[in-house]
Amino acid sequence: MLQPPPAEPGMREEEVDTPALLLDLDAFEANLDAMASFLAPTGAKLRAHAKTHKSPIVALQQIRRGAVGQCVQKVAEAEILAWGGVPDILVSNEVVSPRKLARLAALARISKVALCTDNAEALALAEQAAEAAGIRLPVLVEIDVGAGRCGVAPGPEAVALAERIAGSRHLTFGGLQAYHGSAQHIRTPEGRAEAINGAIERTRRTVEQLRQRGLDCGIVGGAGTGTFPLEAASGVFTEIQAGSYAFMDADYAANQEAPPFRHALFILTQVMSTPKPDLAVVDAGHKAAPTDSGFPQPWQRLGLRYAGASDEHGNIRIEGGTPPKLGEKLRLVPGHCDPTIDRYDWFVGLRNGRVECLWPIAARGAMA
Repeated sequence: MLQPPPAEPGMREEEVDTPALLLDLDAFEANLDAMASFLAPTGAKLRAHAKTHKSPIVALQQIRRGAVGQCVQKVAEAEILAWGGVPDILVSNEVVSPRKLARLAALARISKVALCTDNAEALALAEQAAEAAGIRLPVLVEIDVGAGRCGVAPGPEAVALAERIAGSRHLTFGGLQAYHGSAQHIRTPEGRAEAINGAIERTRRTVEQLRQRGLDCGIVGGAGTGTFPLEAASGVFTEIQAGSYAFMDADYAANQEAPPFRHALFILTQVMSTPKPDLAVVDAGHKAAPTDSGFPQPWQRLGLRYAGASDEHGNIRIEGGTPPKLGEKLRLVPGHCDPTIDRYDWFVGLRNGRVECLWPIAARGAMA
């Protein structure tokens, strides 16, 4: 259920109710512009990942800056983006439920949609859904380029699956999905480069083998916020699927030579207890701040450390600096922006210390 917004336009930041998800609009817009400027001379296009932001509003801002569309992980996310006016959507994931495939095929009436597959059985299900809907559905072959998650082996196995797609009366071969997710958080630039160079070479060989069989890849997609410069410069990848760059989080910032983007996303929390001289308790615990990538970090408050959480409480250890007062509000940089955003119903957009806009996170909880 959509909750009432925690703020109103014109409010000062300190008046916003907590916990709330703040979006620094200047930093956010600078991040969008920086990615557009970086990709412009490379020839690679942005297909930004909406699993991060879950918002048609954000998607359309990215498209206005040159993105060719969006990718999502779930059919429900695709539906909300399509209903919100996003014209080109790739489900960069496998879909095997006949009901979900029927929903995806129905979206083809209002938006260009495509999906990925890594096996013949799933491909047959997609073909049935496309036939029932009376459409030709674009399908990309996902190859495993090193992440060890989904994906058929690069090379002959991928080519055989692509030929099955190309031979279908109800599907069209859309290209390759070649995302190396685990490489995004390898801390050293040398380690990330080694992993991605291997992914690029596996993808390059597969593209060439497809070409030899008369199959062109309209899309070769992958990359993320941690590695996109490597894929964009490869001459192999045509689309970049970065998502977190728009917001940044503590985990990406921990990479050596972190991406050149600003922190734009914050959890606003309030001190609700000061039981000890070295402890302040805030109202942002596990339910407000996911900890899969570590605890959130107090923003621009030296000497404060988020040291632990329970469901509705966060412990701030005071190790120097000015102790926060009872009732004071603090910004926290989330460890992982994607699940953080999925906790909230609203982006509270701030500029110059005041609320400028409230954007619903329309695809929050869209897991189906």
